[in-house]
This record gives sequence, C-alpha cells and structure tokens, in this order.
Amino acid sequence: MVRETIRFWRQGRAVEVSGFHPRTTLLDYLRLQERRVGTKEGCAEGDCGACTVALGRVRGGRVHYEPVNACILLLGQVDGAELVTVEDLAAGGELHPVQSAMVDAHGSQCGFCTPGIVMSLFTLYHASERPLSREAVNDALAGNLCRCTGYRPIVDAALQACGEQPRDAFSTNAEHNVQGLTALADGQDVFIGDETRFFAAPASEDSLADLYARHPDATLVAGCTDVGLWITKGMAEIEKVIWLGRAAGLDVIEEASDTLGIGATVTHAEAHPSLARIDPDLGELMRRFGSWQVRASGTVGGNIANGSPIGDLAPALIALSSALELRHGDATRTIPLENFFIAYRRQDRVPGEFVRRIVVPKLKGHEVFRAYKISKRFDEDISAAMGAFKFTLDGRRIAEARVAFGGMGATPKRALETEQALAGLSLDDPSSWGEAMAAIARDYQPLDDHRSSAAYRATVARNLVFKALSETASGETRATRIIGQRDALQAAE
Repeated sequence: MVRETIRFWRQGRAVEVSGFHPRTTLLDYLRLQERRVGTKEGCAEGDCGACTVALGRVRGGRVHYEPVNACILLLGQVDGAELVTVEDLAAGGELHPVQSAMVDAHGSQCGFCTPGIVMSLFTLYHASERPLSREAVNDALAGNLCRCTGYRPIVDAALQACGEQPRDAFSTNAEHNVQGLTALADGQDVFIGDETRFFAAPASEDSLADLYARHPDATLVAGCTDVGLWITKGMAEIEKVIWLGRAAGLDVIEEASDTLGIGATVTHAEAHPSLARIDPDLGELMRRFGSWQVRASGTVGGNIANGSPIGDLAPALIALSSALELRHGDATRTIPLENFFIAYRRQDRVPGEFVRRIVVPKLKGHEVFRAYKISKRFDEDISAAMGAFKFTLDGRRIAEARVAFGGMGATPKRALETEQALAGLSLDDPSSWGEAMAAIARDYQPLDDHRSSAAYRATVARNLVFKALSETASGETRATRIIGQRDALQAAE
C-alpha cells in the first residue's frame, strides 16, 4: 500500500496534506498555508532558533516533544508527528506557564526571537529531567539567539516555569494525543508526486533500497540539517526527495557486549546516551554537537554520509575503529569508516547505495580515548579542528595508537605518521613525546579559511597530541580543560 498524503497531528486532530513540492519547508507551510506567522524566519539556516517549533512522537507510551528548526525541515518530515507552534500553547484564555514566566521575568524586548525561545522552553517544560539546573537551561537555549534581551531573564523564566511537573493542556490531553499519533502509524510507504518529481518516505528498508535503486539521482534526507541549507541558501533545484525517517529498522540502536550498532536514522539526541557510555568525551562531543534543535533532527548516518570535512563524529568514530554498513538493492557490504571518505564531498558509495548502520567497538579495559573539539564558541559552532585519540596501553607505555582529525583537510582522516611515532612511547617520559608532536605536520596540510588559518590548525593539532598524552599520563583533566572535565562528566553519569 502506498499513501499519497502526509498525515500529522495538529491541535488534537489528524491533518492530511498532499500535492506539495518536495522542497517545501515546514516554515513556508506554516507561514504561507496555515498563516501561522508566530513562527519567524531569521537566519534560514538553523542557527538563530527564531523558527523553532516542537514535534511530538510517541516513545515509551508517552508523547516526547523535541524542538526543531522549521526553516530547514521539510514539510514531509512531520509525517506521523504532532506539530506544535507558539499559537497552540495558550488555552482557555490563559497563557502557557512558559509564556507567563517569560512575562514575569521580563524575558522579551523586541519579541522577534521570543516565539522560538518559548517553543524551546516548551520542550524543556515537557522533558523528564527534574530538578532543572541552570546549565541544562543554557544547553537547551544554545540554539536560540536573542540580540536585545540578554539571557539572564530568559534563563530565570525557564527555571521558574520548568521546575515542576508539566500541568498544561498537552499533559491533560496526553492520552488522546498518544492514541491519535498511534493511529497515524500505518506502516505504509508515502509517495507524493510522479516519477520526475516527488517526495517519498519508504516505510521499510527494503522499500527504500528498491526506490533508491530506481532513482539513484534522488536526494536522500534524514534530518535535513544540511540538505535544508542546500535549499534555503544554495537554492538547489531538488526535484526528488527520499526521506529515510519512516524506514523501520534504520532507527535502532543495538547494544552488544563489545560493540554499539547505530542505525543510520538514529538522531544525535538519541545516540548521545549510548555514545557517552563508551566514553565521557563522546558524551561531551555530542552535547556540543550543534544545538538541541540540530541534535533532535540530525542523524548519525546523515553526518557520516554527508562526507563533510568538518563533521565532528567521523574523526571520533574513526579513532574507535568503527565500521560502516552500506546497502545497494539487496546487497550489503561493510567497510572501515576511514575508507569511506575519498575526496571532498566524495565517498565510496555507488549510485543508489545508502548508509544503513555504523558499528562502533567499545573500549577495552586497557584502552584510553580522548576527543577534542576546537571552535570559536563552546556551543553551536563549527569546528576549526576536531582531534580524536585511542591509545592501547601496555602498563605505562602506548602499545598502539589510532589518531584521526577533522577540519584539517578535504576529508576526515587518520594520522598514520603520528600513530607510528606514538607507538612505544612512555607516559612517564614527556621528553620523548616531541617526535609524535612533530609527526602531525607530516600527516596534514591544513586548510586555510575563514574559520582559522592553516598555521593555527597546525599548532592546535600539535598541541592536542601533547594534551592527549598529558591527560592519559596524569589521568585527570582539571589542568587541561575549561569545560568537559572528565571527572565531572563521570560523576554526573
């Protein structure tokens, strides 16, 4: 069975939409079709948060709300979800608790950014974490830019409103919304359009493989956090879109004793806890991975398949010896992740082939991992350089090393010369570390662009080798980190 409409839950009822252009964004639908203009367009690239809305999906028997950037989310991606905008929050002539708190705390001036901030706080209001810390609020608001109010009153409003269990119209109607969303999950393939222009959402991996083999020129979309920019900034004339978000099985995390299997459509937010259990540095890396809106939409498989030289996950997963599973038609194959990246935006993937799963080996007792994201801002910023290290120890000596960097060249790649120089080093003899630090210059000829100079990247990479060795030798990070100190991260788990 093939459905020719998308269906989503809106204000307590099911809505069906058909006949839309595959490039239609959720923001354009809201503003131009529904005329819900409370959702604003600011940057049109998912950075400012003015367009934030909430999507609700059933997990564990309840509706789980997450913030998303409507400017770079395709309309078709709301299929099967509950869509909530700022106009939906007030009920019975009363403001929502988040809105009331923003008024009481004087959290708004010009008001342009306020709807997006309110929607981010709405999702925080319905999150399960209690009590709520100021740090958690800051993290939730990292994707919302406010140019005039200042964040202190906004954070105060969040702490005031989100400190108790939810008591609003959405919690009151929770059972009705769960039933409505459950009824939308029909397991049907979605195909809107014709063979020359369409939005499609296969419901199974087999349907996806068949459709993509027939249309290898189609654009695969998972979270759309990058493809969305092709549309809004690059004005790309994308005529065929295949959304992976309904393909059953690609959203599964498989935990084994020695490996972690992450399906291609698992979001960064969903993968965060499992990756953090492998190592605290992976948890901190995921916390700083874009904003909450980006982590809720963007996927692990999309970040890899995108092939960006500045993608944060690839270097970390390469250092951990991860493998990539790909599928074309009925055939699947597995390759080392580092072999996937061939050149700038070019991967070892034939037309019609897609990423289906990433397999990440867990650390053994004698292995040590470190990952460092270097950026101008701590939150929601693209890396100037991203370095990852895995040391296999034999007592106080490094028996083997795997080192990978992103942001240094056209692709993320291993530092083979550095790995060779690290093998055999004593953690108790810092005077012997110089050759490994110097070897990094033979592994990379860094990029020179607006994010940082080649000289800066080269210096940072050399220093990160020393930092990884120093932290491994001492076992502590208080003297080497401003944020992401491992003892604090481990205590919080």
